[in-house]
Amino acid sequence: MRERQPIRVGNVAADPRYLVATSDIRSEMAAPLVVGQRAIGVVDVQSSWLDAFSGDDLRLLTTLAGQLATIFEKARLDAALEAERASLARRVEERTAELRTANEQLRQAHEEVSRALGKEKELGELKTRFISMASHEFRTPLTTILSSAELLEHYSRQWTEDKKLEHFRRIQTATKNMMGLLDDVLVMGKVEAGKLRFIPAPIDLDKFCRDIVEELRLSAGAKHSLVLTVQGDATQAHMDETLLRHILSNLLSNAIKYSPPGSIIQFELACRDGQAVFQINDQGIGIPPEDQAHLFETFHRAANVRNIAGTGLGMAIVKRSVDLHGGTIDVASQIGVGTTVTVSLPMGTVSDE
Repeated sequence: MRERQPIRVGNVAADPRYLVATSDIRSEMAAPLVVGQRAIGVVDVQSSWLDAFSGDDLRLLTTLAGQLATIFEKARLDAALEAERASLARRVEERTAELRTANEQLRQAHEEVSRALGKEKELGELKTRFISMASHEFRTPLTTILSSAELLEHYSRQWTEDKKLEHFRRIQTATKNMMGLLDDVLVMGKVEAGKLRFIPAPIDLDKFCRDIVEELRLSAGAKHSLVLTVQGDATQAHMDETLLRHILSNLLSNAIKYSPPGSIIQFELACRDGQAVFQINDQGIGIPPEDQAHLFETFHRAANVRNIAGTGLGMAIVKRSVDLHGGTIDVASQIGVGTTVTVSLPMGTVSDE
């Protein structure tokens, strides 16, 4: 832990660092959870077999430890954000109390209290929906991590390297899913706090879109065919790259998630008349008409996707990111046929900074 380095011991009885050796522990490997320059914990795996762990096992455990450390740090930052929001709520209440004491501002105080109560109710509902969503969405990956870790602990010696690698990859995938959930929550926290900023800079949209498509192709594998076409000069735009990534990653990920394996997802970029028009068309399950009016509401999920993992935050993040660009978004969908999402953003100029 002091050196913040992973270790692997093939025979603890022969290692002078072990003061007491027990008969049921023959070999061990451990990796520290490091955040910045701090070690905040350790992931430790033990076995009753000699030389139970390989160098590849240690590298995979180190990768897992790094991902877990990131998750814990994100959770800490989220708690700090919640504390800041609580502090803001207290200041609002104090101001409201002051207004109530002023007879000449009775009407304004009454309106402020009404708004505060409405906001408190809204935040209460959002909190309830968040707790419900988080408990459900975290349960599946945490169960996967726990079961794979227990299986590795008990059967690592008997398994082949491929079998062990399969379970380490399951742990990595589950960890990435939890990180994605925390990322969405942190972004929405910035949105709710009014801290999501629009910072435009020069960007080559052609290259940017191709990079995103390649990333999604790697993560989605061969289950879907993702086709990108570009029209016009897409190399001279001026946009916020972070916000644009929120927009396109969420929309393309949704198209993949809600489309059947083997289907084609069309991604078109057309640059003309100072506008960049992004259009994503899938052959997925579609959005029920009654849900389309609520598509951009926080935590809202359509009735036909309840059995598919999701946070209900993605489209709200997309809408806010589009608004900050001064753009528009249009959704056309039909149940059982598919969905087409069209986003139009000003390409901007250097003077926009």
